[in-house]
Amino acid sequence: MEEEEMMKVSDLGPSSRKVNIIFKVLETGDVREVRSRRDGSSHTVSDNLVGDETGTVILALWNEDISKVEQGSCYRIKNGYTSLFRGNIRLNVGRYGELEETDEAIGEVNEENNISERSYPDQRPRSFSGSSWGGSGGYGSSRY
Repeated sequence: MEEEEMMKVSDLGPSSRKVNIIFKVLETGDVREVRSRRDGSSHTVSDNLVGDETGTVILALWNEDISKVEQGSCYRIKNGYTSLFRGNIRLNVGRYGELEETDEAIGEVNEENNISERSYPDQRPRSFSGSSWGGSGGYGSSRY
C-alpha cells in the first residue's frame, strides 16, 4: 500500500489538491442551512477552526461530517482539498475525501498563523449568463 504524503497547515495554498493532513479541532462552528445553487436541495454546513503546530485553518464540514468532529480531538483527512470562500482558504473533505478520528496527538497548535485570515484573489472564472451584462471584456474575453 502506498504511503500518502502528509501535509501541514502551513503547506496549504488556495487551491491545494490531494490533501492528507492531521489536525486538532480548536473550535466547532455554528451549523447553518444553505441551499444548493445547482439543484435547490438543502444542506447544512459548519466552519470549524482546526490546526497543527504550523498554523490554523477553517475546515468547512457539510451534512453528516459535522457530527463526526468534536473540540479538542484530532482527525485525519485523506484526499481533501482547499478552496477559497470570500477570498479566504477553506479546508474541505469533499466528495472523494475521507475524514476519520486519529490517535496521533497534536500538542501545541500555532494559533498565531491562521492561514484563513489571509485574503487571496478569487481565481474562478465568472459566469455572466443570464445577466444583463453584455459579456464584452472581463474573464474569457477574446478581445485581448
